Amino acid sequence: MEKKIAFLGLGGMGTPMARRLLAAGYPLTVWNRTASRAAQLAAAGAGVAATPAEAVREADVVITMLADPAAVREVVGAFASALRPGVTLIEASSIGPQGVREVAGMLPEGVALVDAPVMGSVDRAAGGELSLLVGGDVTEVRDVLEVFGTLTLCGATGTGAALKVVLINAVITGVTAIGEAMALADAFGLPEELVTGAMAHGPLAGVAGRAFGQGSHFPVWLAAKDVALAVSGADLPLSRAVHGRLTAFPSAASEDLGQIVKHIRAAQR
Repeated sequence: MEKKIAFLGLGGMGTPMARRLLAAGYPLTVWNRTASRAAQLAAAGAGVAATPAEAVREADVVITMLADPAAVREVVGAFASALRPGVTLIEASSIGPQGVREVAGMLPEGVALVDAPVMGSVDRAAGGELSLLVGGDVTEVRDVLEVFGTLTLCGATGTGAALKVVLINAVITGVTAIGEAMALADAFGLPEELVTGAMAHGPLAGVAGRAFGQGSHFPVWLAAKDVALAVSGADLPLSRAVHGRLTAFPSAASEDLGQIVKHIRAAQR
């Protein structure tokens, strides 16, 4: 592969995505704030940079997969001056359209920006089965993006980030609603198996599957961050209430979103 890629952000999603690039044969340099997370990728053949600027210096394509808008602004600010004309930055974090506009304003002349946040869990990232919501011109980087999964081309830069907020907010709201539905079932004295079985065969099957499923890890604090992005974009009373529910249980912050169901039920007992 001719394209040299820099990947910044080796969290739960970033690490398997970076592994996909190595498996596809791309020359890869990685950077992560906690340097120890890069060790396994180094053993698999990736170069490890000490700073964001060092990571991108020789790159043709730069990918950022970071926790929130503040982290993205900090890291992009640290490497922007090292980007060469002709480089494409793929911003894969969930930062919303306003965050993408802020990133665009930080980039030097001649650097292209594609927003490509993802839908999917860690296992789907490892298998190259993510759904990528893409805004911007993908002509130069389609081959790179397709290593991660299936592309939905959304339109101009920022539209992928916008659709991600719409979709993930719907999922988070649905999972939270399942928590309250289970609390109501508890109040009525209904057997748990009866309620979950009915949900699994009804119109709520998809969101119930996410609420009760195993193997995913989307931390509650990240879910709250995504709902906050939604609330910042429109007047959404329901989403504000969901954000309050998600932040009402500090002990759940690092747990998977589905675990919010048990916390909501416990609070009603």
